[in-house]
Amino acid sequence: MTQSIAQKYATLSALFSPQEVEKWGLHSAFERAVCALEGRVRENGDPFIFHALDVAQIVAAEVGLGAQAAAAVLLHEADRAQPLDDADLHASFGKEVASVVTSLNKISRLDLKTTALQAEAFRKLIVSYSANPQAIVIKLADRLEVMRSLSFFPKSKHAKKAAETLLLFAPLAHKLGLYKLKSELEDLSLRYTDPAAYRDINTKLKLSEKTRSQLVEDFIAPIRNELQEKGYRFELKYRTKSAYSIWAKMQKQGVPFEGVYDVFAIRIILDTPLESRKDEAAACWDIYSTVTSRYEPDLRRLRDWVTKPKDNGYESLHATVRVADKQDVEVQIRTRRMDDNAEHGMAAHWRYKGVQQDHDSTEGWLANMRSLLETAGSMEDYDATFTPNEVFVFTPTGDLRQLKIGATVLDFAFDIHSNLGCRCTGAIRNGKHISIRETLQTGDVVDVLTGKNQTPTPDWLEYVTTAKAKNKIRQKLREDEAKVAAIGREALERKLKNWKLNLQLDVVTMLVKHFKIKTATELYVKLALEELDFALVHDVLQKYAAGELQAAEREAAAKRPEPATPAQPSASSDYIVIDEKLSGVDYKLGKCCNPIYGDDVFGFVTVGSGVTVHRTSCPNAERLLNRYDYRVIPAKWRKQADADSFQAVIKISASNGIGLQQKLGEVVDTYAAGAIRSMQLSQNRGMLEGQLRVFVKNLKQLDTLLYHLRNVKEVHKAVRMGS
Repeated sequence: MTQSIAQKYATLSALFSPQEVEKWGLHSAFERAVCALEGRVRENGDPFIFHALDVAQIVAAEVGLGAQAAAAVLLHEADRAQPLDDADLHASFGKEVASVVTSLNKISRLDLKTTALQAEAFRKLIVSYSANPQAIVIKLADRLEVMRSLSFFPKSKHAKKAAETLLLFAPLAHKLGLYKLKSELEDLSLRYTDPAAYRDINTKLKLSEKTRSQLVEDFIAPIRNELQEKGYRFELKYRTKSAYSIWAKMQKQGVPFEGVYDVFAIRIILDTPLESRKDEAAACWDIYSTVTSRYEPDLRRLRDWVTKPKDNGYESLHATVRVADKQDVEVQIRTRRMDDNAEHGMAAHWRYKGVQQDHDSTEGWLANMRSLLETAGSMEDYDATFTPNEVFVFTPTGDLRQLKIGATVLDFAFDIHSNLGCRCTGAIRNGKHISIRETLQTGDVVDVLTGKNQTPTPDWLEYVTTAKAKNKIRQKLREDEAKVAAIGREALERKLKNWKLNLQLDVVTMLVKHFKIKTATELYVKLALEELDFALVHDVLQKYAAGELQAAEREAAAKRPEPATPAQPSASSDYIVIDEKLSGVDYKLGKCCNPIYGDDVFGFVTVGSGVTVHRTSCPNAERLLNRYDYRVIPAKWRKQADADSFQAVIKISASNGIGLQQKLGEVVDTYAAGAIRSMQLSQNRGMLEGQLRVFVKNLKQLDTLLYHLRNVKEVHKAVRMGS
C-alpha cells in the first residue's frame, strides 16, 4: 500500500466521526477494496482504488451522505474486481450497505444506450435498480468522477461517455435537486461534445467577470441602502449561469452569447418577519418599487407569481431592469418562506422550470428521496421499497423495451414487431426456455422464438396485458376470420349452384336465424370449418323452398299469447325516465349529441318516431326549445343506468408523431375498457385531425378519458363533439 493511497483514505475517513467509521465498517471496506484492486491501474497509471476513494470523497464531502455510503462505494468496486459473498456482505456490513452494493452492481452491468428515444427508459431502469436511494446518488457521484477524469480515457470513449452523461445522468441529478452536481455534469459533457463552444463561452465569462462583478456591486449598492433605510432585513444572492445553460439558451433562441439576457441574476430574499401572505406580497411589491424607481423596468418580462402563485406552489416576483450601458439584469424578489419553498418544497427548481413529469411511482420515489437527502445525511431508518409501474426487458442485442407490470412474453414480442408477436411460440429468457404466457421481470434478457405455422388464437387475449398486443391479436383474428369466411362463402355458393339455388340475402338471413347464429360471417366460418354440415343446410333450404318452415313459424306465432301492452324498451335499456307522469314511452337517443348517462337531458316529441332524447348542450337544443317548446317534455336518467355503454364522438387534433394511433388506442383501452368503435384521422396542414368513436358507461368515464387523451404528448385538442 503506497503512502498516497493511505493519505487519500485518511482524508476520506476524517470526514466522519470515529463512531460512524466503526459502525459502518469503513476500515474493513477499505482493506477489502485494496486487496481486490491490487495491481489494477487507471488509464493514466494511477492505482484504480483512487477512483473508488475519489467517488467516496464526492459522496461524503459534496453530496453529504454518511460513512455507510462511502463503505458501499469501496465494496462495490471491490466486488466488481472479485465478487463478494452475499451472506458475508450482509453479516459484516449490514442490510443497508449490502442493498446499496447490490443496486450499484446491477446498474454497473447495464450496457447504456445513448439514443434520445431510449434515454428516458434507461433513466427509469436505473431508478428501478436502486432499491436503496443512496445507490442512485452514488452512481451520479461515480459518473462525476469519471467525467472529471475523462481526459485520461482514450478519445474514442469521450463522445459516448459525454452523451450518456447528458442524456441519462444529468437529468436524474436535476430531478433529485442536486443542481451543483447537475451543472458540472452538463458543463463537462459540453466540454467534450462541443469543445469549441465550451471554450468560447468560458472565455467570454472570464473576460466579462470583472465587468459583471462591478455591475452587480454598482447595481446593489443603492438598493441595499434604501432597503436598510426602510427597515428590511434581507439577503442578496448573485449567480452566473453555467456554460451549458448559456449554450442551451443560445441554441434554443438562436442568439449569440451577447444575446443571452440572463447570464446572471440577482435574488433579493426578504428576512423580515411578516404575519400573512398578503403582507409578504405587499413587501415584495414595495421592494420592486424601490428597484424600479432607480432602474428602468421591462414590463414585458415582469412575472408576478406572488399575487397568483404557480399551480405547483412557486412564489416569486421576477423583473428585468435596464442599468448602465443598456445592460439587462434579472431581479428575483421573494421572502425567506418563498425561497425555502422554491428550493426545498413542492416548487423546487426542477419542478418550476417545467421538467416534464409522468406522475407515476418513479416520480414520487424520486421526490421522497430528494426530501430525505435535504433533511438527513443518514438513511438507515428509511424504508426504501420501490414499486415501479413498469418492467424493463432487454433484447439479445441490448435494446431496452419498457412494458407495464405483468407483461408476458407475448406482450414483449408484439412490442418489438406485430409479425414477431403473431408467430411467437415461446422465448428463451436468461438462457432458459419459457412459454408465451410467462410474466417478465426487470432485467430479463429475452430472445423470442417463432414458428412458420404459428398464428394467434382467441385465448391469446388472456395472455397479454398491453393494449398494443390486444389490438394486434384482435386485428389478426378478424383477418383470419375473414379469410376463413371467404372460403365458407365460396363453398356455399358452389353448393347452392349445384342445388339450383341463388345465394340471396334472404336465404342467408334465413339460415342465420334458423341456426341461431349471430352474423353471416359466423355462418360462413362454421361452414368452412365443417362445424355446420352442408347436408343439414340442404335439408333446411328444401323445407324453406317448400314453405314448410314459414308455415311452422306462423303456427308457432299463432300459439304465442298477444302482448298485453305496446312494445317498450327492455328493462336493460330502459334507463331514461320520460316525464314522471307518463309510462311506457318509447324513445331513442339523439345522434346529433349522443347523450351519455350523467348528461343533463330533455325529451323532444318527433313526428312518427316517438321521443328523441337530447343533451341540454346539444347544438340543436336552442332551436328546438325556442321554436317547438310545446313538443319538449321533461327527461332524466334513472338513479342507476343499466345500459352497457353509450357512444361518444371525440374530435382529435394532434401532431403527426410515430405511433400516435397506438398511443390513443392504449389510452382508450385503459380508461374506456378498450371500447373503441372507430378512429378516423387525416392530414390537414401538417396536423392530424379527425374523430374517435368510443363507448363509455357514463359521463365521468368520458371526462376521465378526455383528460388522459389531452395528456398524450402529440395531442393538441381532444373535445367531445356535439357540445
